[in-house]
Amino acid sequence: MTDDVKIHPLVSPWGRFGLYSFLIDAPELAIVDTGIASSPAQGMAPALEAIGRRIEDVRWILLTHGHIDHIGGAHALWELTGRRAQVVIHEADAHLLRSRQAHVDEYLTGRGQYLDDPQGVEKQMASAKAVISGEMEPSILVRGGETLSLGGGVTVSVHSIPGHTAGSVAYVVDGQNDVFVGDAVQVHGAANGFPGYEDPLAYRSSLQYLRDEIRPNHLYLGHPYRRADGVAYGVELDRDQASEALRESVDIEVGVRGAAHQCLCGGLPETDSAYSPFAPVADKLGYEGDPTLEPSPFFTTMHGYRTQYDEEE
Repeated sequence: MTDDVKIHPLVSPWGRFGLYSFLIDAPELAIVDTGIASSPAQGMAPALEAIGRRIEDVRWILLTHGHIDHIGGAHALWELTGRRAQVVIHEADAHLLRSRQAHVDEYLTGRGQYLDDPQGVEKQMASAKAVISGEMEPSILVRGGETLSLGGGVTVSVHSIPGHTAGSVAYVVDGQNDVFVGDAVQVHGAANGFPGYEDPLAYRSSLQYLRDEIRPNHLYLGHPYRRADGVAYGVELDRDQASEALRESVDIEVGVRGAAHQCLCGGLPETDSAYSPFAPVADKLGYEGDPTLEPSPFFTTMHGYRTQYDEEE
């Protein structure tokens, strides 16, 4: 295949933050992740026009996982392509594309157990309705191991990298080893300052797989995740930066795991702390961020360790 497939970041506005999608500029145009409902029209379309491409010509919509800020614009983008683009997602996250209610259910069974918010469910549904452009059936379900042909000899391989979500995947542009991972490489988290993942064991294993087996030449992140000093990486990492981010992500998980295990072994008494019942973890790690900040990575991650601990008992 050719070794000069260009990758273009596409930034869409969302409150104080930008949402990142990426164009794989192959003969059959592919967009990785779709932001929220407004992103295709407000962010992608003008960005594509600026580089001489048309949103109508996109033929692949590749979703790294099922969170609303990554799949929210999928239906709207699909409509703008005349419903000709193929929408790809891992089967384990497909329910989040099919149903807004699935996002509320995810909240209730996870972080919602720890957030003292009587309007929590109502807020989750309102958010899902506002930022998810439409419920839809994916065109292609993947498990990992598939190869997608984008024309002209350009292929993208699909790798399962669960942890952040059960259905997180990496898309790798074959031959040049450009790797798109969505939110599967968290380092110290984004603006919230804490890494978020649902399954700690799977998260660590996936990081090691990316580091040792994939070894990205370029790594494309879903958000500007941060180093230990709080400085953000960009969303486009070169080989050395990718190696550093993966190594640091593994090291951080080891530290969080140790603090969580110590806390869980000591029991989980409810306290007045905003971090309750995991206040000892925040204390041990020196975490002073807002644990209620949606999507509340602190409680998502702690619930993952609690689930793992309960299964081992």
